[in-house]
Amino acid sequence: MGLIVKENVSGNCVLGMWEIKEDFDSLYSGLRLDDEEHERLNSFKNEGRKLEWLSVRNLINEMTGRESKIIYNAERKPFLKGNSYSISISHSHHLTSILLSKDKRVGIDLEYMSHKISKVSFKFINEQEFITEDPALNRFHLYIHWCAKEALYKICDKQDINFRENLTLFPFSPSEEGRIKGRVLNMHGIEDFPLFYKKYNNYAIVWTCKK
Repeated sequence: MGLIVKENVSGNCVLGMWEIKEDFDSLYSGLRLDDEEHERLNSFKNEGRKLEWLSVRNLINEMTGRESKIIYNAERKPFLKGNSYSISISHSHHLTSILLSKDKRVGIDLEYMSHKISKVSFKFINEQEFITEDPALNRFHLYIHWCAKEALYKICDKQDINFRENLTLFPFSPSEEGRIKGRVLNMHGIEDFPLFYKKYNNYAIVWTCKK
């Protein structure tokens, strides 16, 4: 299937999504990997993990229009070599997503809504947050919270963050897509972030961009 979404969002951020329908050879053939990247690819034992990794490289090349190398810092936060873009990556099930910006911090998360997330919601929902009791929307509402907090975690460089204690979403009623507000409270102080979400088939997707 390959590239299914490439669109400008939240100003000058670019959202890309790739649906993994290809086999290993199809994804691999479109790339020119260096020795370091070959070593990383060969370190994965699971075939599905290899497909995810290859799909990310194909997607970033499609989004930038050139061969782009992704590198990581000590906290496994991704960057593009040359620092031409801020980048955030997420993948789940058969979808891969990337958010890019030349001048903003970014964070994105997507999740395939496959399990009863309510059983673990106590780990990331705090008493200030509202979750609908509507059975048709409850699971999606919880997944929005989880994805939003993952996106906030990423945009804050994955440091000093507890999902329940340090991250809060202002109450909202879920729809197919929308804008919400999240707050980060940690050792660096208090900061609010705009977050955008949507539902794609059985996936929840949330992203955030901020200077």
